[in-house]
Amino acid sequence: MRVVAFGGGHGLSASLRALRHAGRDLDLEITAIVTVGDDGGSSGRLRVERDALLPPGDLRKALASLADQAPATQLTATLMQHRFVAMKEPGVSVLPPVVRGPRVERRSDHSKDSLAGHTVGNLLLLGLMELLGDPVAALDHAATMVGAHGRVLPMALHAVGIEADVRDADPARPGERVTVRGQHSVAVADGQVEAVRLVPADPPACPQALAAVRDADWLIFGPGSWYTSVLPHLLVPGLAAAIVASPARRLVSLNLTTDKETHGLSTAGHLAALHRYLPELRADVVLADAKWAGEPEPVRAAAQELGAELLLAPVAVADGSPRHDPEALGVALVPVLGAAR
Repeated sequence: MRVVAFGGGHGLSASLRALRHAGRDLDLEITAIVTVGDDGGSSGRLRVERDALLPPGDLRKALASLADQAPATQLTATLMQHRFVAMKEPGVSVLPPVVRGPRVERRSDHSKDSLAGHTVGNLLLLGLMELLGDPVAALDHAATMVGAHGRVLPMALHAVGIEADVRDADPARPGERVTVRGQHSVAVADGQVEAVRLVPADPPACPQALAAVRDADWLIFGPGSWYTSVLPHLLVPGLAAAIVASPARRLVSLNLTTDKETHGLSTAGHLAALHRYLPELRADVVLADAKWAGEPEPVRAAAQELGAELLLAPVAVADGSPRHDPEALGVALVPVLGAAR
């Protein structure tokens, strides 16, 4: 059964880990299609400093989520997730001392700690992309390094920008709508997002992603940051057309709670946003946690607007925090995906 999961960041990681759990009972062929708008942290620095073709951070997280559990591949996956911390003495090299006669001197390059904040996997993916000249080939090679149980693909062939119209984002201009530019800035902006778009508006969709959508049995959207990880896929015209045309069934996995970028957006409003940005989108199942979904009837009505059935299941972690439990989410997915065979 060919399953395509859309998203980015921690939400997509939870979805992929859940599919790995579901794969114990179902024979799944998993493809992750990852947003490429990240401009914060390590990915943002690489976009600026190295003119990176694609921001590697969300792609790296997806690869780690699909990594095989064997010790050798798990070590490689852990290494890819390793983030360099700032040196205690910036500018002092960690190279071994140089012996000069009776004195021992420590080498120092007096440079800034340029590795601090970067992850090994981001640098590895950037190096593979530069070496191979093909981001998909780079991702496929990295997938073999971690024994990935699935494939990771970008939604577009080059990095995109995300910008949003946000009301009340500027405290000095209450009630006004301003344009916020950049994925990170949109994600942390105060106020309420009223519109979101990509820059450029028509990025080239990844051909392999289009083929995966065309051949899929299931398309899965969410969980994840709605405006910056889930909806961007619907804003790539070529990918959106492939999603609408695909014969696959579609499942929407709702977030447990709102985050800063979706402040003021109800659970039902998340589904309405999908319809707003891709009116032709139809779904078969909307999966939500009964504890976190709130009043179910508005959510059920919004699901029906998409042509979908609402399924309530316990998919949150047991400690009461608003995080998906990949194993519980996988358990909930088994009968849904299996019933469609």
